[in-house]
Amino acid sequence: MTKSKLRVKQLRGFAGKKPEQVKVLKGLGLRGPHTEVVVDNSPAFRGMVKKVLHLVTVEECDG
Repeated sequence: MTKSKLRVKQLRGFAGKKPEQVKVLKGLGLRGPHTEVVVDNSPAFRGMVKKVLHLVTVEECDG
């Protein structure tokens, strides 16, 4: 059974954002606008994405 994944794409930059939000974006592996990462669809990653939902787009993809 393959675990589902989340494709997270950063839309906006770090400038003027709260330090906690910058740490979350860097923790997800995002380096700047228009970068994408694929992460596990786990409660930990979903919680991180929820904190920066206004800065990213998220879509579910197959493993």
